[in-house]
Amino acid sequence: MPLNNEKPSSTSSAEDHGSDVESSSEVVSDLDCSRDSFNSDFSSKHCTPSSSPPKSLTLDEVMDSARDIFNLKISHEIVMNPSFHMDMSSRPQNRLFEVVRDNMHKAFWDMLKEELSDEPPKYQFAIKLLEEIREILLSFLNPGANRMRTQIMEVLDMDLIRQQADNNAVDIQGLASFIINTMGKLCAPVREEEIKKLRESTDNIVILLKEIFRVIDLMRVDHINFSIELIRPFLQKYSVEYEREKFQKILDKTPTALNHTTAWIQAAKEELSSATVPTDTNHGKTAVLSPFQLLNTAFLHILRWDYSKNPIPETLVTDETRLQEIQWQLNQCQAVNEVMLIVYNTVGEPIQGLASLSDRLKRMISVLLNGMHKPDFKFDESLEVISAQICCELNKSLTERNYPALTPEVQTMLTGQICSISQKDNPIRTLVEDRIQQYFSVLLSDSNPLAKLEQVPAGLTPIKAELGLIARKFISLVNYNRTIYGPFYAGIIKKLLFSNGPSEESLPRDRAQDSACQD
Repeated sequence: MPLNNEKPSSTSSAEDHGSDVESSSEVVSDLDCSRDSFNSDFSSKHCTPSSSPPKSLTLDEVMDSARDIFNLKISHEIVMNPSFHMDMSSRPQNRLFEVVRDNMHKAFWDMLKEELSDEPPKYQFAIKLLEEIREILLSFLNPGANRMRTQIMEVLDMDLIRQQADNNAVDIQGLASFIINTMGKLCAPVREEEIKKLRESTDNIVILLKEIFRVIDLMRVDHINFSIELIRPFLQKYSVEYEREKFQKILDKTPTALNHTTAWIQAAKEELSSATVPTDTNHGKTAVLSPFQLLNTAFLHILRWDYSKNPIPETLVTDETRLQEIQWQLNQCQAVNEVMLIVYNTVGEPIQGLASLSDRLKRMISVLLNGMHKPDFKFDESLEVISAQICCELNKSLTERNYPALTPEVQTMLTGQICSISQKDNPIRTLVEDRIQQYFSVLLSDSNPLAKLEQVPAGLTPIKAELGLIARKFISLVNYNRTIYGPFYAGIIKKLLFSNGPSEESLPRDRAQDSACQD
């Protein structure tokens, strides 16, 4: 109806996010292009993102950019998530929007009921509704369905219906029956039961029209999902070019669209520069940062990104949900590993080598830490519960194997050490965080990272399997992202590192890094 303009929301399960990342990342790499752009004058239109001087944007330009971003997100989701679909049951999260929309819908149907109840009936709102239904039905037709198109245009001839309304001769019930029969010819099999109910409806005409519009909305979603399935193979084949072109279009309209990305890479440069020492004391030269080292450091920052304080780089917006989930999973694994290290360092030999006990403790800790990323999660309280459960499990295991149970002093010490990992400067926590960063740094830098997923640093063995799965998702996302946005990163890094225009020979080349970026 005229007041129903909202788009259906996208839905997909959390487990599905990134489930097809690896297959998507197998798209032929375009990073040769980005590497060349480090040594070029940006003359290649295909490889080089363009930008314009800052300018004031009109409202129309802002809205166009918003639509481009929405389309980019949708296309990216179609490629990355094979379970992605549209679903009308997902309501917008904006409560004010919901209230306004629902009130407007109620007002429309109330006014329609009032008009049709008048003597003689009025048809202003009914005609608007019929006109929108006609346009929706026409949108379902294939290009060659000329016969049905003609039939719809003839029966729902709005000029004729207006003339009939002026003479109080509109057959609303007959028009509704035609619409229902047409819907039955166009609907997906899953909607046949809904169409049957419409045909058998004995409700008044206003309720019937309201139900017709509800089912048409469902059919619209079915039509969108069918189109998604048709376009998915094309997007998967040309996803890199398509997403890069869409982002370039956004950048053309909004020259500031890389500001957050630039700040993100700038922060990585500052971190690396502060850790870099002169390499040639005789000539006072400072080590030149590798572009790929710089970009890898920037991606490492994403694993620790504070989404509540810092906007994510624009080039990562389409994967923000996946990256957040990776971060949540990684933080939970990290906490599990910290607790396990404390337990085995404290109790020692009596529980070494017991795989079943280790697995049981790890599962229990993971369950009790589930949802630790949520704002209302009480980390300290959970650690206390974990400590008590661990002490019970350990005492049970020790006594079953004729070892003495843990003394009250040892239990108190164990509890204190476990609860202390909630403090950011805790040495065990710092150690595990550093080892995890080291692990991901090696993978990002390696030419064949998937072959080294199981080579975890010392101290991370308890979460080896989980860490490998998380790393596989992250590396695949990073490589796919670099393939798409490599030229944009090249432009930013060239300005940050080589603003003085170095000669081609002076630019660093890291062959291992080059190969890693192509995976």
